[in-house]
Amino acid sequence: MSHQPAFKRALRWLPAILMMLAGLSLCAQQAASLPSVTVDFGKTPTGTGLSSSLQALLLLTVLSLAPTILMTATSFTRITVVLHFLRQGLGQQQTPSNQVLISLSLVLTFFIMAPTAREINTTVIQPLQRNELTTEQALGRTAAPLKVFMLRYTRKKDLSLFLGIAKAPAPKTKADVPMECLLPAFLISELKTAFEIGFMIFLPFLIVDMVVASILLSMGMMMLPPVTISLPFKVLLFVLVDGWYLIIGSLVRGYTG
Repeated sequence: MSHQPAFKRALRWLPAILMMLAGLSLCAQQAASLPSVTVDFGKTPTGTGLSSSLQALLLLTVLSLAPTILMTATSFTRITVVLHFLRQGLGQQQTPSNQVLISLSLVLTFFIMAPTAREINTTVIQPLQRNELTTEQALGRTAAPLKVFMLRYTRKKDLSLFLGIAKAPAPKTKADVPMECLLPAFLISELKTAFEIGFMIFLPFLIVDMVVASILLSMGMMMLPPVTISLPFKVLLFVLVDGWYLIIGSLVRGYTG
């Protein structure tokens, strides 16, 4: 019974997450300039309504695109790359396992994206439930908070690169930034930041490896692999400095600070 309140709180964020994914999916379709098809299934108090079968189809489409959108429009990519750098720096291939790293990345991503989800819930989900918005208007409004989030962590240099490749005019406001240019710019900005953090993580572990290798060489123990000896020292160093607290805290503060 103690797990039911937490489960119910998690379910409250499900509509906001689905609208977030659906909004990005709609923007991607608009960016691709695909031919549009309009099907009228009646009128709601504020516009055209969708049948239950089309709503189910929309939900399945969003869920199928969820992994791609999660990796390209949230903090998931940076967190995952940094955690894999950490595992490589420690010299471990399977500890922590991929399942643990992905689960940790997902939990941190939900925590970081919670303010954006709350804004979508306030400006999109609740008005949609009160029949104040049509489905298309709701999907369009969902992309706005995501654009604000991505632009905050996208380098101007990267955005200019894709705007130049697409030969798109310089946007006057944040809302004018095309999603087809913002998504790749945000992704490579996140990768650059993740590699910078990974380099800083590797340095202390590299120093430990070099010290251990030098000591073994001076003792004439050349047949003993240095990695075998340095591994416990690297784990000890990581535990003594409370590495998980430092790295996870730095990652989260990089978005919320």
